[in-house]
Amino acid sequence: MADPFWLTWWIWLAGALALGILEIVLPGFIFLGFAIGAAVTGLMLVIPGVAPSLPVLLLIFAALSLISWLILRRVFALPHGQVKTFRHDIND
Repeated sequence: MADPFWLTWWIWLAGALALGILEIVLPGFIFLGFAIGAAVTGLMLVIPGVAPSLPVLLLIFAALSLISWLILRRVFALPHGQVKTFRHDIND
């Protein structure tokens, strides 16, 4: 019997690629967290003998996505209380 589609590692990596491309089109570090979560989940499924059920797999994906989003937010955020201001116009 064939594995269900959610246990196919390349589907998760293809989804990660699609979410990464969506992040380029709509920037904001939202889809990038999901892309990293999907990529790590797909790489986890490459390991032989790892075949969690769908609810466990979705929980792993959600937890990895949240952790990666929080890390991205901390790394790329402006310092606390700082507002981005522009002092000159690039067209001048």
